[in-house]
Amino acid sequence: KLAANHLGQSMSRRGNCWDNAPQESFFGHLKDDMNYHHCKNIHELRAVVDDYIDYYNHERGQWNLKKLPPVSYREQYLLDVS
Repeated sequence: KLAANHLGQSMSRRGNCWDNAPQESFFGHLKDDMNYHHCKNIHELRAVVDDYIDYYNHERGQWNLKKLPPVSYREQYLLDVS
């Protein structure tokens, strides 16, 4: 089923819960922050999820990234390194 949908299986190392911590954190925020109950079909749901991902990456500040959104933090980091 994964191959038929062009997906790769994600497996963490045995006994290491930290491997998937960033993804689990993101999906936890997505479920808490996103209002998806009004979606009437999968197309509306995909649009709402796409909007949330854009918001999460470009606008939503994160404590562990100096209160910056991920894209801004990465840009600042790359400027500091070069």
